[in-house]
Amino acid sequence: MKTTPKAYLQITLDIDVANRADAAKVYTTYKEPFLRGISGAISKELLIRDEDVQVLHGFSSVLEAEAYLESELFNNDVVAGLKDLLKSEPEVRIYSAN
Repeated sequence: MKTTPKAYLQITLDIDVANRADAAKVYTTYKEPFLRGISGAISKELLIRDEDVQVLHGFSSVLEAEAYLESELFNNDVVAGLKDLLKSEPEVRIYSAN
């Protein structure tokens, strides 16, 4: 039985169209390590719009979503991989789902 997320972490990234393939590589590279190694991780989706790129992470709880933002995977790998591609600071939101 598939687990339904109880919290979502939405990260909105302002990335030029020319750099989106590189951003997608970062997403692809770290999706499985996220799902396998981060406590409470349930899902991770890449959403592409004309104006931005969003990564939507599903978690078992808000606390686990918050903890991911402090993790080595997020800070040392994901953030480092995206930093040269970003036009501005990412917008980070956490939602509780009922």
